[in-house]
Amino acid sequence: MVVIANEVLFENAAALIDQADGLLITAGAGIGVDSGLPDFRGTEGFWRAYPALATAGIHFQAIASPASFRHSPRLAWGFYGHRLNLYRRTLPHDGFRILLDLADSMPRGAFVFTSNVDGQFQKAGFRDSEICEVHGSIHHMQCLKGCAGDIWPARGFDPVVDEEQCLLTSDLPTCPHCGGLARPNILMFGDGGWLEFRERIQSAALRQWLRRVERPIVIELGAGTSIPTVRMMGQQLDGPMIRINPRESHVPRKTDISLAVGALGGLLGIANALNQMEGRHEHG
Repeated sequence: MVVIANEVLFENAAALIDQADGLLITAGAGIGVDSGLPDFRGTEGFWRAYPALATAGIHFQAIASPASFRHSPRLAWGFYGHRLNLYRRTLPHDGFRILLDLADSMPRGAFVFTSNVDGQFQKAGFRDSEICEVHGSIHHMQCLKGCAGDIWPARGFDPVVDEEQCLLTSDLPTCPHCGGLARPNILMFGDGGWLEFRERIQSAALRQWLRRVERPIVIELGAGTSIPTVRMMGQQLDGPMIRINPRESHVPRKTDISLAVGALGGLLGIANALNQMEGRHEHG
């Protein structure tokens, strides 16, 4: 059952946060919608963002695959190059600032677990050491063949993309070890070549942080059910969860709170409830 967010729910969420000593932020693609990032939910949403791929009848699962880099490298890098440029120029919405403030208020701080590859949490001010990017990052590259098992930053790559054709018109990025084609260090569909050691290091840091937290609270934002990695992470933790999702906000436990709103609206509501709670404490 979807529960419409109201003041009581925001107050309940604020009370849970007030009792916690550590915040786990779990985030899917929906958190970026309020920053203006496209919603790839369903074929129609994806094709609205990339009409050239719609014209060609190319689905997200087909372009977001290592096979697309082998068969059509300029088309594949047209898609990922456009996304890289988009994420570089996108500014995180005010909800990220609220999450940073919540993290600073926790005795044990916070950690981010996200399936997003856009680097928005780093841009908002979260440290690399407190982020687990479970599907990798578009801001890092690897060799398509995985020749040296190396991952490197994408900072030196400035793609020029013909957006109407979704084609890279500048030079293809290459591996510094073998000179072959480079690809994003992202877990794609049908991907047996993703180099995951960066994610393994991040996951180990997350587990170490969780061992130090006694009263965790989870705030989940924009995580869907089609690929449930993020939702499963929050649900398996021994602590209450606040699920913020305008479409799929149902929660599995009575201790959890469902907020059927977007990420920014939900975080603003929580911040307002926390401010009111603090005001009552000061005047109590």
